Amino acid sequence: MRATFHLKTLAVAIATISVASMTNAAGLDRSGQDVTAFFQDGTYAEAVYTYIDADVSGKDSANNVPSSNTYVEGGDTGDIAEAYDFFRYGVKTDINDTFSIGILYDEPFGAAAEYTGDSNFVSKGDQNASIQQLTNGQFNGATLGPTIDALKDQAAAEPDAEVRAGIVQQITNLSTVGAIAQAEAGNAGENTNVEVRSQSLTGLLGMKFGANKNFQVYGGPVAQRIQADTKLRGLAYGPATGYTSTSNPDMDYGYIAGVSFSKPEIALKAALTYRSEIDHDIQISETYPLAGLRALGAGASPAQAEAAANRSSDYEITTPKSVNFDFQTGINPTTLATAKVRWVPWSDFVITPPLYNAVSISSGLYGDDGLDLVEYEDDQWQVELGLAKRVAPALAISGTVGWDSGAGDPTTSLGPVDGYYSVGLGAKYNVTKNWAVSAGGKYLWFGDAQGALPTDKIVADFQDNDGYIAGVKLSYQAQ
Repeated sequence: MRATFHLKTLAVAIATISVASMTNAAGLDRSGQDVTAFFQDGTYAEAVYTYIDADVSGKDSANNVPSSNTYVEGGDTGDIAEAYDFFRYGVKTDINDTFSIGILYDEPFGAAAEYTGDSNFVSKGDQNASIQQLTNGQFNGATLGPTIDALKDQAAAEPDAEVRAGIVQQITNLSTVGAIAQAEAGNAGENTNVEVRSQSLTGLLGMKFGANKNFQVYGGPVAQRIQADTKLRGLAYGPATGYTSTSNPDMDYGYIAGVSFSKPEIALKAALTYRSEIDHDIQISETYPLAGLRALGAGASPAQAEAAANRSSDYEITTPKSVNFDFQTGINPTTLATAKVRWVPWSDFVITPPLYNAVSISSGLYGDDGLDLVEYEDDQWQVELGLAKRVAPALAISGTVGWDSGAGDPTTSLGPVDGYYSVGLGAKYNVTKNWAVSAGGKYLWFGDAQGALPTDKIVADFQDNDGYIAGVKLSYQAQ
């Protein structure tokens, strides 16, 4: 009965090319952390290449006043999503009819975005124009300094403590405007961009049990490496313009565990997989021009100001846990149905670089905890349904529909997409008894989202965006 279903030719090509990229999945999710290679029969190996190209463009905000969070439609941002590709590999074999082992490699988390052109996410370098934008035309390069000096004299002569405090706050606000304009000028022509890369190696040991060996428990260690680079440029980032950070690569460890059930006579396989959080202790180098300019304004020497603006330290990033559910069943001898569900609690994930956070705390505006550089409001839910049809002894075709909930709107300006809907097509051709080639693609409609700063200021609006994914897989199977 099992052979009737022709499992090798029913395998769904597109379902093995997981939905990916920060521009079409929630948070930093890319590969979907697929483990279905481990559930293949006999000895199995695969190599998968995936290419993602997305158009994520919108409008920046014409309101660059740091104290105002009101969004005012500005100019075009251009396409901020960079094309991205990655590989996934997997191999497994059965030791006997009870135990199986496998190794999987993927690139689970990442981001690749860059703002170019003439938007407020690119440093212009004109201090006079910057001051005018930052003060809504109230001051310019010629009037800002004298105004600050006059306010200082006024504060010194003011006997009323409450009134004096108000004047001091005005001085602080205008001094910040001057520092922002100076930091902006110091990075003229530079673009905002972010790149996050990760690699993961998973070892698996499975044990089958039950009268017919239908059940399996599996698990093992996970080694994960992650690194990141961030540049914030342009008046959109206010006091943070000019901020730069480089996080050195870090390797740390977690685990995977799951349970599966199979019923070969109807080609049914179901698996529930849990991946743990992984804590990374990362060395980071940060540059924050505003911190140095503030130090200079407070009387620090140039050397002291440079030290205030640059810091190397350690901090922690915890990549999120996840749960994947994979399901397939034969509908008839030539047709297979599939379903994938994925949950990732991105609402628990934050990136909090030490210098960035310390500057936000010193402002006195954001409490004792200060600001995170990246955070998300919601958890991710991802669903994909598919059908595969054997149309010839060595050929199967497949189609999928998918949905991703996103991780909240507004979201970070470094990844302004709120989920997606997708459709996909794929095919698998058995070149020989053991070797097969699969290929497929997906088209995605992205959810509209507003890009926000950690201060909750809306700095951009992204609508009507789309993208595509293309992939190819080479697989070997011997039963």
